[in-house]
Amino acid sequence: MDQKYFIVVVAHSLHGKLRRIQIPHKFLYAVVILALFGSLSVFGYVSSYARMAWKVANYNSLKQEADALRARYRNLQKVVNKTNLQLASLQTLASEISVATGFKRKLEGPDNISGEGKLVPTYSESLQEYYFLRSVSGFKRNYARRFHVNTRPSIWPVNGIFRESFGNRVDPFSGEGAHHSGVDISAPPGTIVQAAGDGTVIHAEWSGGYGRLVVVDHGNGCQTYYAHLSRISVLPGQEIRQGEPLGAVGSSGRVTAPHLHYEVRLGSTPVNPMGYLKRPAILQAAQKDFPF
Repeated sequence: MDQKYFIVVVAHSLHGKLRRIQIPHKFLYAVVILALFGSLSVFGYVSSYARMAWKVANYNSLKQEADALRARYRNLQKVVNKTNLQLASLQTLASEISVATGFKRKLEGPDNISGEGKLVPTYSESLQEYYFLRSVSGFKRNYARRFHVNTRPSIWPVNGIFRESFGNRVDPFSGEGAHHSGVDISAPPGTIVQAAGDGTVIHAEWSGGYGRLVVVDHGNGCQTYYAHLSRISVLPGQEIRQGEPLGAVGSSGRVTAPHLHYEVRLGSTPVNPMGYLKRPAILQAAQKDFPF
């Protein structure tokens, strides 16, 4: 029995010759099947790629949204922490000013109020108390005389172990030579850090590699830096006396272990603090938390 086939006639355009080509049915069917299979494969690859691209785009969008929410949360947390710190500091400052001037206003409500009373003033009440005390006649003159007596930063800012001196050293991160602009004093996290001399707080917030940083201006171009703190207990513009707490030892910023990085600067130029540290620091108690 002869095999069925198709005949394709090919004619030459110049010579007019005809040529017949026999194509078996099975060959034609195989070509059609292969073409169909190839089309399905191409379609599958294209659809798979499109689905993967859509998933990647969706993932990137969700990741960006999550990053934005995390950044917003961190910013809100900073605002809350700063507000709480300001409230606590203002409460302490108002109480101290009241004692200093011999004037005390009653912040609590009437004695006959039953139930839970108002234990602490609100943020606005603390501000009102502070500004009211400032307006008392002669307050600014008498209050200023209490400060700026021991302006030379002559005591150790924290009780601890001397670890790193001023000058050239090997950077603990890069392993290369670097200039150390202060001294490092090792102490347990939470150990109280005190002002080395009387002055005015001009900086009290996060500062890059310094972490939580407090800067005190002692006048005549002399400033002291207290870095890597775990907490800050003062506000910019606040007057502070020698030995008063301004923060606590921590490991914020660019550090390898908890310690206090302490600097003395004259005219914005770091100098060796050892020329000023004549006597050891004396703390009332090795507290982990501040009284306020």
